[in-house]
Amino acid sequence: MRQQFGLDPLSGQLFVFANKRADRVKLLYWDEDGFVILYKRLEAGTFHLPRADAPRATLRAADLQMLLDGVDLESVRRSRRYHRPAPNS
Repeated sequence: MRQQFGLDPLSGQLFVFANKRADRVKLLYWDEDGFVILYKRLEAGTFHLPRADAPRATLRAADLQMLLDGVDLESVRRSRRYHRPAPNS
């Protein structure tokens, strides 16, 4: 992961991988002393994965829950909320 994505797999971040058919996902994260893998295979249907121009995208916890429950995230309409501006580097 470090070489392909430039990310640290031991950071505690949750990584989500899906197959091309979008009927299986794997969730991977480091839990202090080892990796935890969650694998979900759908018997029917597909996951409605968000479109991403890059090989990686950021999901909020609520978005991940909806994705695993079969919700198409592109059809979700969210209320307008305050977003703190990113700090200037």
